[in-house]
Amino acid sequence: MGDLMVKDKDVRFQLNLFQRWQLLCGQTEVHVASRQQRLIAALALFGPRNRHYMSGLLWPDSPEARALESLRVSMHLISRQTPGLLVNGGAVLSLVDSLSVDLHQCLEQVRNCERSGSSADEDDCLSHVRCADLLPGWYEDWVILEQNRLRNLRLRVLVGHARRWLEQGEAEKAADAARSALELEPLQESCVGLLMRAELKQGNRARAVNTFENFKARLTAELGVSPSPHLTQLAAGIRGSIRQ
Repeated sequence: MGDLMVKDKDVRFQLNLFQRWQLLCGQTEVHVASRQQRLIAALALFGPRNRHYMSGLLWPDSPEARALESLRVSMHLISRQTPGLLVNGGAVLSLVDSLSVDLHQCLEQVRNCERSGSSADEDDCLSHVRCADLLPGWYEDWVILEQNRLRNLRLRVLVGHARRWLEQGEAEKAADAARSALELEPLQESCVGLLMRAELKQGNRARAVNTFENFKARLTAELGVSPSPHLTQLAAGIRGSIRQ
């Protein structure tokens, strides 16, 4: 299909917002312009919204009449190229209920994991959370807000798993989750402490000390501060056990 218009109104759509914006019609990617991408992404993130809300969100620097006209043009192009995707309910716009969105699937997986706590759900949850990088390279304020919100959720899930696995003696899995958390927030001291404890449980005391030293150097370079006394004492204790 490529750049051709979608003609089958009954086909199911899949919208991917992680790693890059992608719209699939069946198994085929549908290419749409950036302006239409942003309208579709905003409706996927915020759900049904009034036309005035969407025009102000997407064209905040334009006069209201011009913003509404830009919105009408985008709606027309989306309706022509992907009929059935956009639901025009008068003053309210939305996307078709049958649309699958990877963000929604990820959030549902996190909820299922938190409800059940089963190991199978945990593995699925982490596989979703690790790749949940929302619309990288998009810098509009409304996108950044959602990126930060999702980053906080991902961090909470990864830290929670790392702590639980550490308590259960699953040191390797705990270390892996802590490292993933640090990829999101490199200066998050609680994640450094979890990683050091996991590495210590794995019997790798030298690596735990190296984790501390790397964190200390980065913290000093970027923020001009030192690690907390608690983390410093943990590192000192590990060093002491190495010398014994």
